[in-house]
Amino acid sequence: MKHIKRLRRMVTLAYQMEWIHRDPFVNFKIKIEKKEREFLTGDELQSIENLSSKIERLMVVKDLFVFSCYTGISYSDIVRLTTVNIVKGIDGHPWISGKRTKTGTPFKIPLLPKASILIDKYKNDIRTSISDNLLPKLSNQKLNSYLKEIADHCGIKKNLTFHMARHTFATTVTLTNGVPIETVSKLLGHTKLATTQIYARVVEKKVSQDMEKLKLILE
Repeated sequence: MKHIKRLRRMVTLAYQMEWIHRDPFVNFKIKIEKKEREFLTGDELQSIENLSSKIERLMVVKDLFVFSCYTGISYSDIVRLTTVNIVKGIDGHPWISGKRTKTGTPFKIPLLPKASILIDKYKNDIRTSISDNLLPKLSNQKLNSYLKEIADHCGIKKNLTFHMARHTFATTVTLTNGVPIETVSKLLGHTKLATTQIYARVVEKKVSQDMEKLKLILE
């Protein structure tokens, strides 16, 4: 539908410029179906964190995925992170600061302990010390195929992709634990709150907790 939306602009312009005799989109209505984003539950995330394997590539992919789950940073942005991106935040603690590759929107994210541990783990690794990157690099294609292996090892039936880590950060790690949606939106680098609200609709646990609080107040 996004492609059709852009094509429609060009066709409308062609009609206005009298390059075509009629607008074929005149009676067409764009309908965009909003689907719920898949994410990992707390137990599923824990099973990935607990995964131990002698296959090094799987362990590196696991670490990259878990890092994204606790920062909300997409893979295209993770591979660009260097020591320069670690800054002192307003609270005096380390934050990750950068710009989203996709939109150019700046983001600043306080480092959670589990993300900090992973940065320390690869600090003296040969794959990061040469390039000054915070974490090792892998091609996105290989990354997602390795994630399928990780899902099999952990007994996860969902279609595990790297982008699911970002969804997991938005839902299981932040919204479910009471982080306000405005804060989550800022952390994810969203330009519109409506984009973040897609995640809020699927966090049933948070809805249940809020309604239980309301019940107590009403009683």
